[in-house]
Amino acid sequence: MKTVPSVRALRGVVSLGLILSVWPVIRAQEIAPIIVVETSKGSFSFQTYPDEAPVTVAHIVDLVKRGFYDGERIHRALPGFLVQFGDPQTRDRSKIALWGRGDAAASGKPVGVAEITTKRSHKKGAVGIAHQGEPAKADSQIYVTLAPRPDLDGQYAVFGEIVAGANVPATLEVGDEITRVYVKP
Repeated sequence: MKTVPSVRALRGVVSLGLILSVWPVIRAQEIAPIIVVETSKGSFSFQTYPDEAPVTVAHIVDLVKRGFYDGERIHRALPGFLVQFGDPQTRDRSKIALWGRGDAAASGKPVGVAEITTKRSHKKGAVGIAHQGEPAKADSQIYVTLAPRPDLDGQYAVFGEIVAGANVPATLEVGDEITRVYVKP
């Protein structure tokens, strides 16, 4: 005698199938933080790549959660190239000649590893971590590319990508304020 599956059993199989089909998306959202950057000219968000740059992402997320970037200013803005922030000295306008330079232009705790990969390239909207010649000494300075920059590939770790407000970084100029940065809940 053949048994015919009950409607309840079929619903269970369909529900399980649906859960399994969206599980990778749910899991990615849990482990890939989205960081929101609010500026004096608007907000933008970027998705991080913890699979490719786990130490860098953890370091930046920790800085964000501690409010490290709040109140800082853009210290580098090159139209058609990139915009950069992450120097605590930028809170003091009298130090503008020092912005982005020296040991004081960082959190004081470098990432410690060079997480440069060929998986992620410097396309428009790539988010990377700057360094002064030694990738393992990258610290708190974040940049966003405003155009494809393959010349940067293999030299800097790309740890994220703009996912919202993509037009905002190109409007930023040196001195514009980063009012708040947070991890999207």
